[in-house]
Amino acid sequence: MEFDFDGQKTRASSNAPEFTVSELSGKVKNFIETEFSYVRVRGELGRVSTPASGHVYLDLKDDKSVISGVIWRGKATALSIRPEQGLEVIAVGKLTTFPGQSKYQIVIDSIEPAGQGALMALLEERKKKLAAEGLFDESIKKKLPFMPKTIGIVTSPTGAVIRDMMHGFRERFPVHVIVWPVRVQGENASREVARAIDGFNKIDGRSGIAKPDVLIVARGGGSLEDLWGFNEEIVARAAASSDIPLISAVGHETDWTLIDYVSDARAPTPTKAAEWAVPKYSELVERLGDLKLRQFKTMSRQLQTKRSDLKSASRGLPRLVDLVGIPRQRLDGAAGRLGQALLGFTRTKRGQFQRFDGRLQPHILMNRIVRGSERVGLFQQALGRIMVQRLKFSRETHNRLSGGLRPQMMMKAISLGGQVLHSLQDRQDRAVRSSLQQKRQKLQSLSQLMNSLSYQNVLARGFALVRDDAGEMVRGSSQLNSGDVVNVEFVDGKVLAEVQGAADALKSNTIKKSAGDAPKTKRVKKTKKSDDDTSEGGAQGTLF
Repeated sequence: MEFDFDGQKTRASSNAPEFTVSELSGKVKNFIETEFSYVRVRGELGRVSTPASGHVYLDLKDDKSVISGVIWRGKATALSIRPEQGLEVIAVGKLTTFPGQSKYQIVIDSIEPAGQGALMALLEERKKKLAAEGLFDESIKKKLPFMPKTIGIVTSPTGAVIRDMMHGFRERFPVHVIVWPVRVQGENASREVARAIDGFNKIDGRSGIAKPDVLIVARGGGSLEDLWGFNEEIVARAAASSDIPLISAVGHETDWTLIDYVSDARAPTPTKAAEWAVPKYSELVERLGDLKLRQFKTMSRQLQTKRSDLKSASRGLPRLVDLVGIPRQRLDGAAGRLGQALLGFTRTKRGQFQRFDGRLQPHILMNRIVRGSERVGLFQQALGRIMVQRLKFSRETHNRLSGGLRPQMMMKAISLGGQVLHSLQDRQDRAVRSSLQQKRQKLQSLSQLMNSLSYQNVLARGFALVRDDAGEMVRGSSQLNSGDVVNVEFVDGKVLAEVQGAADALKSNTIKKSAGDAPKTKRVKKTKKSDDDTSEGGAQGTLF
């Protein structure tokens, strides 16, 4: 007990334990994580940030307090909704502390909107955002083809929706249908639907799969939470960027989702989408029959009208005799004048020829030939002078160039080339001798290694190698029977031997030998000596 200067008690001693800062932080962390290992917190999302790591950091707040929260990347990718600022949610997770800053936070495992009111508010906010970007404009919507050949359907492969649509196609107009199976409800439904739309647009036909002419995104009815996957921005943007016309058939007629606003057509039900995608075959046949009948009637009326017009016009035409009468008279008159005209033309040409004949005299042609010969001679003289000058110039040029070509220079170049060639030959010879020496040494080392590993060394120590008539090695007496012919190889040659005694007798002899009895050896009959056998005895004796 301590006192001040006036003798007054200032502070009573205490037996409370003493902690370090880290120990106290650890105990607080363990207490909070144990007591609040599972909590559900309702609040409004404040700050929401997603760094490059993929984790989501956010604040949960109400009108009085704020709690920091974190969603790890593995959980963030599996969330059914995307955390957005201002959204009222219910977060499920556990409390923990961050000792470095003496803060506590909630590690969120899942997050969901706090009622349909929050979902509707989030939906309206997304609608305004996408509408402001122009994704709902009618001017960008594509027209559906009248008679598509291939239709792509994005829906669940099981359920009544795909069956009703296929039944509609069979009843109205059978076409080629490609189904991209997706989940239409749950956490990953929006990502699968968006990937399916992008996948259909990336088909180029080179893989043997035809690119669809129309896409249909279909799903049956359900609550707002069931249809929420089609309200995600990723689905709406994928549908808006699709180059293929897209029909949205999500839910019942009263159910509206974001994909309905951005699609090129919105069908009230999946069955109605199938009816919109293709025409009805029976109606086409009936319409074609009506058009053919109308065409026949129209052509009949036109032919009748043209026939009447032709008859009326033919009545106003003149007769053929009247048409050719006047031209015939003109032809007769011209034929009568033709003979006189020919005589006059002949007399005129004869007079012209007589006038020109007086000017065509032989001496005139001879004078022109003489003048031409004189001009040719002048040209030959000028050409000769030019050729002489060219030859003189060429001779001077040749003499000037030949003065620089000396035999001493050529011999010096040849001598230098010979020296270089001799040097290269010497280097080549040295390289070849060095290479041969290396190869010879390597061959000798390999030969020594082969000899050391050869079984011939084992045979030299008194062993023998036994092979059967097939050339296979005999490793034990159990492989042989009485009367078998074996090939016995010694170090100095090979012999053929015949086995006498059965394998069982051989085994029994071995057992008796081990018990102390005198071994009764079997004789091996030498049948043939190999050509390479050079031993004096010719056989080793007994084998067993």
